[in-house]
Amino acid sequence: MNAPLLPEVLIRADDDAQSPLPLETEGVARWVWESRFGPMLIEVQGQQVFVNGSPVEPVGR
Repeated sequence: MNAPLLPEVLIRADDDAQSPLPLETEGVARWVWESRFGPMLIEVQGQQVFVNGSPVEPVGR
């Protein structure tokens, strides 16, 4: 993975009208993964994991 790590703010393209997304929030860990299918936002709140806002069910439950 050659993308630069931006721990606090996701910087979007200059022509994008969306404001910067803060990645640091108390109690929530966030990562942006740039894949060949596009960017994915991964959030972890305690034991709950979300990908692009949808909850992810752990295997074995």
